[in-house]
Amino acid sequence: MHDTPKDGAKATERHSGVGRAFAASLTGTALEWYDFAVYSAAAALVFGDLFFPSEDPLTGTLLAFSTYAVGYVSRPLGGFVFGRLGDVIGRKKVLIATLVLIGAATFVIGVLPTYSTAGVAAPIALVVLRFAQGVGVGGEWGGAVLLSSEFGDPRRRGFYASAAQVGPPAGNLLANGVLAALGALLTEAQFVSWGWRVAFLLSGVLVAFGLWIRAKLEETPVFKAMEAEHSRPEAPIREVFTTQPRALLAAILCRVGPDVLYAMFTVFVLTYATQKLGMSRGSALAAVLIGSSLQVFLMPLAGALSDRINRRLLYGCAAMAAGAWPFVFFSMIDGGTWLPLATGVVVGLVIHCCLYGPQAAFIAEQFSPRLRYTGSSLAYTLAGIIGGAVAPLLFTSLLSAYGTWMPLAAYIAIASAVSLVGVYLGRDPEAAIDEDTRLASSEAPATVDAIRSR
Repeated sequence: MHDTPKDGAKATERHSGVGRAFAASLTGTALEWYDFAVYSAAAALVFGDLFFPSEDPLTGTLLAFSTYAVGYVSRPLGGFVFGRLGDVIGRKKVLIATLVLIGAATFVIGVLPTYSTAGVAAPIALVVLRFAQGVGVGGEWGGAVLLSSEFGDPRRRGFYASAAQVGPPAGNLLANGVLAALGALLTEAQFVSWGWRVAFLLSGVLVAFGLWIRAKLEETPVFKAMEAEHSRPEAPIREVFTTQPRALLAAILCRVGPDVLYAMFTVFVLTYATQKLGMSRGSALAAVLIGSSLQVFLMPLAGALSDRINRRLLYGCAAMAAGAWPFVFFSMIDGGTWLPLATGVVVGLVIHCCLYGPQAAFIAEQFSPRLRYTGSSLAYTLAGIIGGAVAPLLFTSLLSAYGTWMPLAAYIAIASAVSLVGVYLGRDPEAAIDEDTRLASSEAPATVDAIRSR
C-alpha cells in the first residue's frame, strides 16, 4: 500500500515539527542555563568579595554559594506552579513564561549595587533575584523535555529528550566563555568593578532570541490530544503523589548523583583550583570550558545510545563510574598543573554526559503522559534541593573543616550510590504503549483512552 500525497505531507509536517521542537527546547534551555551558570561562576569568582565581604576568602565564598543554593531551593515552587500549569494549560505557554522570568531576574542582577554601595540591601536583593531565577528554571526543565520528546518517536526518546539536557553544558559553555573573554580583555580591577556585569546584561538580548523561537512553535501533539478529549488532569500534583509515588521517588533519587558531580566539575572546581591549588582564574575557567564544549556534542550521543541499549543499565554503569572517578581526579591534580586538571574535568563531565544525556527520557517515562510535566518537574526540582543545592556548600564546608580532598570524593561516591537506588526503583520504557499514545494524539484522538488507562 502506497502513501498518498496527503500522508506524505503529514509526515513532512511532523518531521518539521520535531526539528523545530528540538531547536526550541535546546536553545531556550541553553539560554536559561546561561543565566543560571553565569551566576554560579560569578559566585565562585567575585560575589564573595562584592556582596559578602569577609576577611576569610572561604567564608565569603561560602556565603556567596548560599545564594547559589537559593536558586535550587526555590525550584520546587517553580515545579509545583509551572509543572501543574504545563499539564493543565499547555507546554508552550508555560515555557514562554519561565524564559521571561529568569531572563528578567538575570538582567536586573547585572545592575545591582554592591555591598559597598547599598549595604545589606545588596545581598538581600541578590538573594531575591536568585530565588526568581530558581523558580523559572524549576518550571522550565520538565516542559523543555516534553517539548522535544512529545513531538518525536517514543522509541528515540533518549535522543529527542536530550535536547533539554544539552542546555546546561551549552549555557555553562556560553557563560564561562563570556567570563573568560572578559577576564582576558580586562584587568583584574576592571573585571571586579564592572566587567562581570556585562555577562548578566547580555541576558536581555539572548532571552529575546529564545522568545522569538518559542513563540513560533505549536503545542505538542500529546497535549493537543488530551485537550481535545478533555482528559487533562484537574489536580495533577495530588495525582502524582497518590498514584505514582514510586515513579516520583525513582526520578528524584536518580538525579542526586549527577547534580553533585556537575556541581563539582563546573562550579566548585573553580574554587578548589584557585584557592587550594593556587592556579589562576583563567586556567581554571579554561578547563571547565573545554569539558563543557565536549558535553554539547556528547550529551545527545549518550541519549541516543540509551535508545539502543537498556537505559537503566547505561545509567547504572555511569553512576558507578561517577562514584569512583573523584578519587582518581583529586590525586591527579595535587601538583597544581593545568593539564591534569583539564583532563580530570573532561573525564568527569564525560561521565556526567552518560548520566545526564539519558536522564530526561528516563524521568519522563516514569510517569503517565497526562502527568508528565508535573511529575518530571517535581522530580527535577525536589532532587535539586538534596543534590545540586547543597553540593557547593558542603564541598566548601568539608574543605574548610578537613583541608583535604578525601571527604569531597566520599561525598560524591555517596551521592552516586543514591542514584543507583533510584535506577533500581525505576521502570524500563514501554515503547509500544507510548507509540500508541503518539499515534492516537496525531491521527486518532478518540483512542486517547490509552493515556487514561496508564
